[in-house]
Amino acid sequence: MKFINIGFGNIVSADRIISIVSPESAPIKRLIQEARDRGTLIDATYGRRTRAVVIMDSDHIILSAVQPETVAQRFINKDEGQQES
Repeated sequence: MKFINIGFGNIVSADRIISIVSPESAPIKRLIQEARDRGTLIDATYGRRTRAVVIMDSDHIILSAVQPETVAQRFINKDEGQQES
């Protein structure tokens, strides 16, 4: 099982990630609000500005204070490390 650091020592299972998106668009903001209402929102920002929204296959939405590009790069680097081993 592979894990990805999403900031501040928080990690998520890389195998369960569907998408990593920016929180700026109206549909993503709606998705966040719906997850909050359902109780499936996980806020891992530690009070900082949300910069990435991680959508999981378990219908959970995770908010991160790390840029989506940074999270994606960690995801890619983790995959490359697995292939080299």
